[in-house]
Order: sequence, then structure tokens, then C-alpha cells
Amino acid sequence: MSQTTVVDARGTRCPQPVVELARAAARSPQVLLLSDDPVSLTDVPAWCRLKGAELIGVDDAGDHWVFHVRAGGVGSGPAPRQP
Repeated sequence: MSQTTVVDARGTRCPQPVVELARAAARSPQVLLLSDDPVSLTDVPAWCRLKGAELIGVDDAGDHWVFHVRAGGVGSGPAPRQP
């Protein structure tokens, strides 16, 4: 079973949720990011594309979102472009 880190970034604003996601992804293969910043809905997918991470899914929890991220490839540079 793989380790999952939960990052509670509720109450913070851009760019802090993505900064906290990046820190957690550097030490954990899977991250659950909790964020109530609507900008995270575009920032987190963009960060995943840039870092080669996989956005497994996003759950709407009512007053915040839960981003499920698989951090494989983080730190290896941008994801390869698809043909």
C-alpha cells in the first residue's frame, strides 16, 4: 500500500496551495490536497502537467475541493508532449 500525504491548504490563496502540493509531492508518492481557493481548479491541473504528475481526480466537498494527485515524475522536468 502506498503512502498518501494529506495537505490541508484551506484558507490559503494562490499560489500557496500549489506550493504546499509541490512540497508534499517531493516526499510522498500520492497527495490529497484540500483547497477552498477556486484558482486551484486551474492551478493544480497545470502544475501536474508541468511536473509530470497525474491528477487522478477532483472531488467537490461542498466548501472545498479534494485533489487526488499521483506524484510520479515530479522533479524530472516537464511532462513529455503528446504527439
